[in-house]
Amino acid sequence: MTTPESDAAPDGVAEDGPGEGERLRRGRWVDLAAVLSFVLLAFWVTARLWLDPAAEVRDNRTDQAQFEWMMAHGARVVTDFAYPFTSDRMNVPDGVNLMANTSVLSVSLPMTPITLLSGPRTAFLLFLTLGMAATGVAWYFVLSRVLIGSRGPAWLGAGFSAFAPAMISHANAHPNIVSQFVVPLIIWRTLRLTQPGRWARNGVLLGLVVVWQSFLNLEILLMTAIGLGVVVLALALGRPETRRSARTFFAGLAVAALVAVVLLAYPLYVQFFGPGAYQGLSELIRGYRTDLASYVAWSRESLAGDARGSVWLVKNATEENAFFGWPLAVLAVALLWWLRRNVVVLGLAAVGAVFVLFSLGREIRFDGRDTGIPGPWAALENLPILHSVVPTRWSLALTPIVGILLALGAEHARRLARRHPAARGQIRFATTTVLTMALLPLLPTPLPAVRREPTPTFITSGAWRPYLAGGHSLVTLPLPDTTYAVPLRWSAETRLELPLARGYFLYPDTRPGADREALFTAPPRPTSSFFTQIRKTDAVPPITPQDRVAAVDDLRYWRAGVVLLDPRLHQAGALHRGMTELTGITPTFTGGVWLWDVRPLVD
Repeated sequence: MTTPESDAAPDGVAEDGPGEGERLRRGRWVDLAAVLSFVLLAFWVTARLWLDPAAEVRDNRTDQAQFEWMMAHGARVVTDFAYPFTSDRMNVPDGVNLMANTSVLSVSLPMTPITLLSGPRTAFLLFLTLGMAATGVAWYFVLSRVLIGSRGPAWLGAGFSAFAPAMISHANAHPNIVSQFVVPLIIWRTLRLTQPGRWARNGVLLGLVVVWQSFLNLEILLMTAIGLGVVVLALALGRPETRRSARTFFAGLAVAALVAVVLLAYPLYVQFFGPGAYQGLSELIRGYRTDLASYVAWSRESLAGDARGSVWLVKNATEENAFFGWPLAVLAVALLWWLRRNVVVLGLAAVGAVFVLFSLGREIRFDGRDTGIPGPWAALENLPILHSVVPTRWSLALTPIVGILLALGAEHARRLARRHPAARGQIRFATTTVLTMALLPLLPTPLPAVRREPTPTFITSGAWRPYLAGGHSLVTLPLPDTTYAVPLRWSAETRLELPLARGYFLYPDTRPGADREALFTAPPRPTSSFFTQIRKTDAVPPITPQDRVAAVDDLRYWRAGVVLLDPRLHQAGALHRGMTELTGITPTFTGGVWLWDVRPLVD
C-alpha cells in the first residue's frame, strides 16, 4: 500500500514532466473535478425529489417520514434542550428509546439550522444527497492520499464505493446507511496509529471518529471494525516489518478505546438497558438474507436492471445489497487472482468471504428458493449484538471492498503501462474496455418518486392545539406503524409539538413469550388491533361491549385528546364507521380531516 508520502506522480503527469508547482496546481484541479463529480452524481440520483417539492421516495415512504421526524428531533434537542436519547413526542405515554433506533444525532444536531429554516423534508433530502456525495469525497481523498496514491484509480474506487447498486438501493430513504463518509476516516485514523511519537493524538482522533459513526449507524461501525481487524491482522502476518510498530499501534488503539468508552458509555447504556430497549430483532427481520443468485444479478436502480428482474431475489427495494452484475463479479474474482501477492488484497478477500457467508443467513437461498442448506449465520444470529444485525446487510459491506479492489487494479494497470511503454496503448485500451463492460451497466438511475398528499390544514394551521392541551396526544386512524407513518411527518412539520399515540419505531415486544424482541411499533392493544384489521379487510368487524370498554381504556392509556382520520385513505369509509360505532361519538369534518373529540371519554 502506498501512502501520502508516495513518490508516485499524479495521473497524467510523467515523472520528468512539469515542475512540482505545476503538478500541485493540476492535482488540485483534478481534486476539484472529482468532488464536483460526486456532488453532481448525488443530485442526479435524487433529482426527482429535488425537482418536485411535494415528492417523496416511492419505494420507502415510511422510512422517509421516520427520518424527517428524527431530523425534527435533532432540532428540538438544540432549540428546546430536549433529552437527546429518548423522546416522549411519539408513543405516548411510554416514549421511544432513540438510541435503540436510527436517531442520527451526529447529523440531525448540526443540521438544525436547515431543519428550522427549510423544514424536515429539506433537511432529510439534503442529508440523503450530501451523505452520498460526502461518502465519495471521503473515499477519494483516503484512497488517493493514503491507500493508493493516485487520483484516477482513487476516483474510480470512491465512485463505486459511494454509488454502487447497493448504495443506490439504500438511497430509498436510508440516509444513515448511504452516508458512509466516516468509514474511510476510521480506516485512515487506524492506519495512522503506527505513526511514531503520536500514538496519543492519533488514538484520540480515532476515538472521536468512532463516536461520530456511532451516532450515525452502529451496524456500519460493526462491519467496519470486523473488516479492519482482519486486514490489520493480514498486514501483521504478511509484512513482518509492520510488527515493529505494534507497540505504538496498540497504545494508540487503547487510547481510542478509552475515548470511545468514556463518550459512549452512557448512550449505549440507554440503548441496551434503558426504557424501550429491546433484545434483538424479530425472527422475521433476522430472516432477511442475501439470495446467492443476487451476486450476479442487476439491481432495479441500475442502468441494466429493472424491478421485474430482481423482485424474487429480495424482500424489498431497499435491500438490494449484493447486486453486482455478472461482469463485475467475474472482474472482482479476476482482480483477486491478479493481485494475490498483495497482502492487503488477501485481507480484503478474507473479509469478503466472511461477509458473503454471513449474508446468506440461517439457510442458503438460491434464485428465490430455499435450498435446505444451513448457513454459518445460524450459529451466530442469537449472540448479543449480532442478534440486532440484518443478515443481508453483511453483503452491503462488500461494496467498499470491491471499490478498493477496483482502485488497486486500476493502479496496478497504470504502473504496468508505465513499465512497458511500447504496450501502453494496448494496456490502457484493455483496462478501459474491461472497466466499461463491468461498470457501465451499474450506473445509477434517479430514484423513483411519488407525490405525497399535502398535510391537512387542521395540522398546518395549529387548530389541533386546544385538543391536546394538558398533556393529551393525537390518535390517528389507523394508528401509525411500519405501513402507515404519515402522522410522523405531520408531527415533524410542527417541530414535534404534536405528540403521537404509538408510531413507527423499534420497540420491545413485552407480550408473554416474546423475549423482548423488537417490533416496528408498540405492542398491540385491543383498539390498535381493531383498526389494523379494518385497514387490512376494509370492513368493520362485529363490535362487542367489551370492545367499547377496551377502546375507552386504550384512549385513556394514550391520553388521547382527539382522533383524526384522513379521508384520502383508501379504507377511510370503514375506519370512519368503525370509530363512530366503537365510541358512539359523531365526528366533525374540519381542516381536511374527520375529527372525534374524545376528551369527554378520557378526562
